[in-house]
Amino acid sequence: MSEILLHCCCGPCSVLSAQSLLTEGYGLTAYFHNPNIHPAAEYLRRRDSWLDLMRRKGYSHILSEDYPAKEWLKAVAQNPQERCAFCYESRLSAAAALAAAKGLAGFSTTLLISPYQKHELIKEAGERVGRAFGVPFVYRDFRPFFRRSQKEAGQEGLYRQKYCGCVYSEKERYMKTPAT
Repeated sequence: MSEILLHCCCGPCSVLSAQSLLTEGYGLTAYFHNPNIHPAAEYLRRRDSWLDLMRRKGYSHILSEDYPAKEWLKAVAQNPQERCAFCYESRLSAAAALAAAKGLAGFSTTLLISPYQKHELIKEAGERVGRAFGVPFVYRDFRPFFRRSQKEAGQEGLYRQKYCGCVYSEKERYMKTPAT
């Protein structure tokens, strides 16, 4: 069985993404690294909810000790309309580097379950950083599982956030206008 690293953005998106990969026969280690999440209180809620899920399911998991939110914001502040591409690339780079360091067979991400994410950008970034680190990106379109995953997360009592994570997506949600 091939072991892969699954970058996880949150608990709700992890529920069926992880289950799907396990059903395919992959072994997996879940990984939480999300410097984009703002504010820090939101980051902590998502992290703790994810950790709760990992413990309940008995999944092998790694929590990044690094929360470089200031650096992430500085990197996207000059060009916020391009933030998603940077965000995908930075988080998937961290996942690919860790997968390579651990000698795993590949890596993937729970970002692929959301119908609100830019799948082509995620796939391109994953493949690019995978080549750079010598570890394959395992692309799966988990979107058909999105609603069911959200429902199961609710039944599990997991915190379900209302925006992607960054300060710009939070503004878009509440102001109902594109962030610039």
